[in-house]
Amino acid sequence: MDGGAGERRRFDGPGDLHLHSLCSDGTEPPEQVVAAAHRHGVRTLSLTDHDTTAGWAEAAAAAVALGVTLIPGMELSARHEWRSVHLLAYLFDPEDAALRAEMDRIRSARLGRAERIVANISRDYDLTWDDVLAQTSGDATVGRPHIADALVARGLAADRTAAFAGILHPREPYYEPHYAPEAERAVELVAAAGGVPVVAHPATAGRDRMMPPAVFERLIERGLRGVEIGHRENTAEGRRVLAEMARRHDLIVTGSSDYHGLGKPNVPGENTTTDDMIARIIEAGRGSAPVYP
Repeated sequence: MDGGAGERRRFDGPGDLHLHSLCSDGTEPPEQVVAAAHRHGVRTLSLTDHDTTAGWAEAAAAAVALGVTLIPGMELSARHEWRSVHLLAYLFDPEDAALRAEMDRIRSARLGRAERIVANISRDYDLTWDDVLAQTSGDATVGRPHIADALVARGLAADRTAAFAGILHPREPYYEPHYAPEAERAVELVAAAGGVPVVAHPATAGRDRMMPPAVFERLIERGLRGVEIGHRENTAEGRRVLAEMARRHDLIVTGSSDYHGLGKPNVPGENTTTDDMIARIIEAGRGSAPVYP
């Protein structure tokens, strides 16, 4: 991917390094995601769709047209024991064979899981696989957010939040487990592909509460470079613990919106990443280049 106008170290506005398009579970095409970020004052951004780089080219063209910097990225699915771990990956080589194979495996497993969930739900509710497919676009891999949208469209839930709190909640009988690599393996794959791994929103409350410190230590040993502290779902206490860990290990600290268009209330730029931290990501990334205006 073209790196544009040379190696720049300063940027002209806030950075938001976690946004989603309809290439995964957002509701807008990459071009509109970039435009939304620009409209909210974001001047450096990363499109981080789940387990895919399908939106990179469109996002890059929109970034150049609008005069903003794009950091190519992705959110790679991973796990630790029962916890879902989300790993933001920046500036990796999208053609790296090992990472691409894992991405393909995750997407394939997600599709099979979605089909099983819909079959389970259809035993009790008027929901079909075609209803779910109607909520997807292009090559996006069908996942639980698309099932949530189908439930809303069928009048079975008020919105995505209600769908996840109700029919799609893990306590309900319709839930199905999903494949994801161990977090340590995911970090190693991203690092080996020349990327910069940053764990996303790691201090949320509830079932996906923060991983034990010993696990973070192992991830750092395997190449974890940063933590996303500025995120609306991180608890205040979790942010404090993460900030101390980041200071102790000199980790990159990011802040972002986790924007999904109409899929979530999150607004681009509601949390941001500083110029210095963006520069550290660019310096560490070896697999692909930023797209500069």
